[in-house]
Amino acid sequence: MNIALLFFIVALLIIFIIVYRSGMGDQAYQFLNTNTKRLYSKVAPYTYKEIKKKIKELNQDYTIQQYIGQVILFALGGGIITYLYFYNLVVSIIYAILAVSAVPYINYLRCKRLYSEFIFEQVQVYTTNVIMEFNTTQSFVKSLEGVYASGVLEDPVKSDVKVMIDMAYENGTINQSLEYMNEKYDFYMVKNMHQLFLQITNEGSKDASESLENMSLDIDVLVENVYRDRIDRQNFYKKFLRFGLILYLMIGLVQIMLGDTYHTMLNLWYVRLMLHIIVLFNTYFLLSGTKYYNENVGAE
Repeated sequence: MNIALLFFIVALLIIFIIVYRSGMGDQAYQFLNTNTKRLYSKVAPYTYKEIKKKIKELNQDYTIQQYIGQVILFALGGGIITYLYFYNLVVSIIYAILAVSAVPYINYLRCKRLYSEFIFEQVQVYTTNVIMEFNTTQSFVKSLEGVYASGVLEDPVKSDVKVMIDMAYENGTINQSLEYMNEKYDFYMVKNMHQLFLQITNEGSKDASESLENMSLDIDVLVENVYRDRIDRQNFYKKFLRFGLILYLMIGLVQIMLGDTYHTMLNLWYVRLMLHIIVLFNTYFLLSGTKYYNENVGAE
């Protein structure tokens, strides 16, 4: 009777996790995706080596002490939680090692998110300052030169602006320069601003100040929404992690209900298999959510 009850409870636990995760994918994740309103843009291809270098320059990389702290935290967390599942030291050590192996992957996702946020901020600085410079120079290329010389930009955006300037003088037109920047930074605010400057240059608009002012206001609204969304995503992710931890600890309820019978049931291979499935599925659930939070920032 106790064996059947344990089997039934564990099966319900697995079904609950699967159903909840499905709901997270369809509802909570959909909620985030809808509210971002495609505010972020996918950054042009870059290597992790370049990302890591920029993160270090920004002093946002973890210190050695922080890395060691993460390793200890993951090892203890993975070992203790799985010991409460299986009461087997060897199994707990294996899971602790697997948990530590996830640390580099999580830090990789974190670096990509920070780099993406940095690129967005640089693009916002680029578009805003080019518009401001144009109000003075009335020349797109001169505006680019002014922004480049002002020192407000950082690489890689600064280097790409220099490429735009060189291409404009070499080709005698801004068309290729705009195409180059649009391809490198696939943001709507970049493309819209470039399209406006292209019209001004080709059609010789006499007074584009109102259009540029409206575009500047649109950029300000966009940036405000992006930062608000960033806060919402952080708050949701914290709740997501808490819930993931609760899912791990739900096995404690099963043990309270069954008492010593739980330890007897661990001798059954199919019970141990179901417990392994629960641990692995919860881990996949948390890693998927972490990947979504750090990587799938959508588009503006």
